Amino acid sequence: VQLQASGGGLVQAGDSLRVSCAASGRDFASYVMAWFRQAPGKEHEFVAAISWSGATAYYGDSVKGRFTISRDNAKNTVYLQMNSLKPEDTAVYYCEAKGRGGIARIPSEYNYWGQGTQVTVSS
Repeated sequence: VQLQASGGGLVQAGDSLRVSCAASGRDFASYVMAWFRQAPGKEHEFVAAISWSGATAYYGDSVKGRFTISRDNAKNTVYLQMNSLKPEDTAVYYCEAKGRGGIARIPSEYNYWGQGTQVTVSS
């Protein structure tokens, strides 16, 4: 599966932004999908993940209650709605997919990823 993230941009603290990830290839509905992010000089950080059906979602502690992950299997797309953005949310956001097993928070569990989209939050 090939992944392409889009929708990033420059926003102010407190604003909202939705990023999307379009997938091409077969069997998108069978993949667990996740968002990770990476800021300069920092580790690849787990943001959110969603089961193949969309029924289950997990979030990183730093975004819980502010971000929502969702998916539309008919459109082969996963979304990340980000509300109440903070300057510390500034990073490149990557969508990633894993084809086997359940939801995971560890980047090495994911088999596919694409180019990220830059999100910058000004104070």
